[in-house]
Amino acid sequence: MEIIIQILQLLLSLSILVIVHEFGHFAAAKIFKTRVEKFYLFFNPWFSVFKFNFKGTEYGLGWLPLGGYVKISGMIDESMDKEAMKKPPQPWEFRSKPSWQRLIIMLGGVIMNVVLAFIIYIGMLTFWGDEYLSTNEVNKYGIRPDSLAMEMGFMHGDKIISLDGLYIDDFSKIPMNLVLNEVSSVEIIRDDVPTIVTLPEGSLNKLINHREQLFTIRIPFIADKFSKESLAEKAGMQIGDTILGINGKNIIYYNDFRDEIQKHKNENVVISVIRNIDTVDLPMQLDEEGLIGVYPKGDLNEFFTISKKEYTIAEAIPAGFTRTISGIDNYLKQLKLLFSPEVKAYEGVGGFITISSIFPKQWHWESFWKLTAFLSIMLAILNILPIPALDGGHVLFLLYEIIARRKPSDKFLENAQVFGMIVIFSLLILVNGNDIVKLFR
Repeated sequence: MEIIIQILQLLLSLSILVIVHEFGHFAAAKIFKTRVEKFYLFFNPWFSVFKFNFKGTEYGLGWLPLGGYVKISGMIDESMDKEAMKKPPQPWEFRSKPSWQRLIIMLGGVIMNVVLAFIIYIGMLTFWGDEYLSTNEVNKYGIRPDSLAMEMGFMHGDKIISLDGLYIDDFSKIPMNLVLNEVSSVEIIRDDVPTIVTLPEGSLNKLINHREQLFTIRIPFIADKFSKESLAEKAGMQIGDTILGINGKNIIYYNDFRDEIQKHKNENVVISVIRNIDTVDLPMQLDEEGLIGVYPKGDLNEFFTISKKEYTIAEAIPAGFTRTISGIDNYLKQLKLLFSPEVKAYEGVGGFITISSIFPKQWHWESFWKLTAFLSIMLAILNILPIPALDGGHVLFLLYEIIARRKPSDKFLENAQVFGMIVIFSLLILVNGNDIVKLFR
């Protein structure tokens, strides 16, 4: 059921993105009185799920969910309608329009995807506001690094101050900034002493391919409830007790305690707790599972002050614009890493399985719209790449025409379109092949 929910979210998100993107081309074409023959969500080789005609345009739903398209009269596109191109140009055709109009028509989809991300961010900020856990708050107790972070030089309890001198207020964005800004050193405080962690060579490649949570927060271990047949409850532990340690060893954080207690399976241990202002020692005999049957308090609001800002629509507009520009900048940095032979980020790229996996396993509208805004920016940037068959390829040839004052030949454009489609399908096979390989690892 969780996989179905993720797939449904992916399909809904892609449908919104495709319709908005193709509407950008459609609207620009209509403004310049260019005939649009077809407007399709998803591709329809051999047959359509349904279709209808309205004012000279065929609207339909294809069965192959790999995107969508508009077919504009007099334009060499994925339909490869060579026969139509052999006929004399007509006033309503794309090829008859001035180059500047054709340029706007080709940029329409990319522009609309950027506008969509902008509108989504405005709506999200207006409706949900901005809520996050600040790095300063996390530093009350320090971080808990995973195995990769420890390999890079971090330790339990470190307090992150800056990345190459830059303070990151939103704690959850620290791993992303380590990658996108290609950080070489992190300023921390360890045992009240300022220290520099210099990331070892090769860290960037490992971070890009890392699928676990690099840093987690630490919270004190306060007993919230007991499991059935709890050893701790039988030993006299009470709700609200704060764990101090095991066998005299000072361990006050839940995750650290969980790791330590596993080292004492089938042993007699003494768990120390604070109750009100008193310290109480609780002897108990652990079983082969090494568990004491206590659930900790997990509400972050009890330990941290969560940063939250609410926005009016007027305030959300500039904030949404800033987020859109930041999203474009971040994705451009990701593309730079993707094409870096040193980092080899291309080894970790994925297709539809990877994209669907980033959606939450339970339907969550805020996460859905956040991911849709990100994918809209991604679609805009990928489409503007100067690859034939993509919008960017058409734009490249139009810019050449504007500068050189002559059009590339129809034969050249046809060959370029075929080449571009081969490149695109090869990339689709690569990224989705990566997904399949990952399933069997």
